[in-house]
Amino acid sequence: MEFGLFVQGYVPAARAKAEPQAEHNALLEETEYVIQADKSGFKYAWASEHHFLEEYSHLSANDVFLGYLAHATERIHLGSGIFNPLPQVNHPVKVAEKVAMLDHLSGGRFEFGSGRGAGSHEILGFLPGITDMNHTKEIWEETIGEFPKMWLQEEYEGFQGKHWSLPPRKILPKPYRGSHPGMWYAAGSPSSYAMAAKKGLGVLGFSVQKISDMEWVLESYKGAVKDAEPIGAFVNDNVMVTSTAICAETSEKARQIAVNGGLNYLQSLLFRYHDTFPRPEGIPEWPELIPEYTEEIVDLLISEELMICGNPDEVLQQCKRWEQAGADQLSFGLPIGIPYEDTLNTIKLIGEHVIPQIDTDPVHRTTRFREAARA
Repeated sequence: MEFGLFVQGYVPAARAKAEPQAEHNALLEETEYVIQADKSGFKYAWASEHHFLEEYSHLSANDVFLGYLAHATERIHLGSGIFNPLPQVNHPVKVAEKVAMLDHLSGGRFEFGSGRGAGSHEILGFLPGITDMNHTKEIWEETIGEFPKMWLQEEYEGFQGKHWSLPPRKILPKPYRGSHPGMWYAAGSPSSYAMAAKKGLGVLGFSVQKISDMEWVLESYKGAVKDAEPIGAFVNDNVMVTSTAICAETSEKARQIAVNGGLNYLQSLLFRYHDTFPRPEGIPEWPELIPEYTEEIVDLLISEELMICGNPDEVLQQCKRWEQAGADQLSFGLPIGIPYEDTLNTIKLIGEHVIPQIDTDPVHRTTRFREAARA
């Protein structure tokens, strides 16, 4: 199992009120998390694309963010988590160009994650006339298969669809060293996992919250990917899942960081903006908040495998549970409201004590797939 982290430009109201340069500081801090993760042996860093989500995410221009990190890092793969390819948001040709450009700037370390946006507040900002959120699926399905053609055909044959069109054109630049970056889809339901597998796409499982979810995830994905008809040059047989992670020198310190980290507020914002997600029983509707975490709640979340938290030995055992469940990649959502130094320390400790015990392959999984396609 490989390791990654996920950043999103999190600027909650309390920080914005207390810190005049909160937005600026948060964005720059998150570049430092990725740079440290690169030094600490993490293989992937994913950057969100969100719009209009005031407290939840200010990382809207993630292509610019990732371009900076392409120069500031050496080994870590940099992924769009996501680029939104709906033509009403980003014209597909512009997305194809950005992917190829980032592939060059990173020396072949880019990962192309795509998706359809987060919830009605974001989607309706670009598609104000729709009444069915599933309408974006039709647009995405029409578009996603065109990207490999844009990258690999010397002159793209052009496209005439229901939602966008383009005459034949040379789409430049082409990806670095032939083939193309690994393609991923942000999926949230069993049907979406199976659909991604059929298309040969890896899955960004932002919706997988606990290890018990892995059973249906793998059943939906791994069974279908065996019969994939890939839209690209190779099958990216990959399931990435996300979890909160806090690691400190002692178990007591890690739990105290979790108690003071405002995790309940971030979770409340998640369900505020991702209103297309199923709402678990007991989750209140905004502006009512999930109750603040206590030590007892943190212990419960750890025992229920909903949070990775503890000293390095505890975190190692908790990560091994995800590996045993079949995850190909475990990415940690950072930051989550905990202090900058504590976040850096989590990355360093996991890099020193956890990753070497689990990920012993020096080559990225997607690199192996891409190299095989190039051969």
